[in-house]
Amino acid sequence: MITVAPLRPEHWDHVRRIHLEGIATGEATFETDTAPDWETWSNEHLEFGRLVALSNDRVVGWAALTPVSDRCVYAGVAEVSVYVGAEARGQGIGSLLMEALVDESEKHGLWTLQAGIFDGNVASVSLHEKHGFRVVGVRRRLGKLEKVWRDVLLLERRSQIVGID
Repeated sequence: MITVAPLRPEHWDHVRRIHLEGIATGEATFETDTAPDWETWSNEHLEFGRLVALSNDRVVGWAALTPVSDRCVYAGVAEVSVYVGAEARGQGIGSLLMEALVDESEKHGLWTLQAGIFDGNVASVSLHEKHGFRVVGVRRRLGKLEKVWRDVLLLERRSQIVGID
């Protein structure tokens, strides 16, 4: 049984481990060797929309929202992160987290969610599309990872209930 709960500081060691597993895949982020400490991570993310997936009280995945800008015009826009631990991938945990993250974002008035995903990360693109995201562009050769230029797909999801007036 998987449950989704708010991400708390006491989950951080497990969240960080899963983040490092994502880094190790070479398909999740431009980061290459380290995950931030709790204080840095917490300061970079919104105070709502911080979630963990728990299996028998063990953290097996996490999701969070990051503001895209501090300008007031972007107050309803956030970037999503969804990570699932290596041992738990392919079990629908990403979908549970994404569904809860979308619900949480709309409760807090966000009208657009966006994601930047490496073009080779088929599973992540599929997860996002399943939850209403669409590819709106490709950022060619956005950055190098291990000396290789990577393209990043830009996906967005517009809420059907927030910001429609």
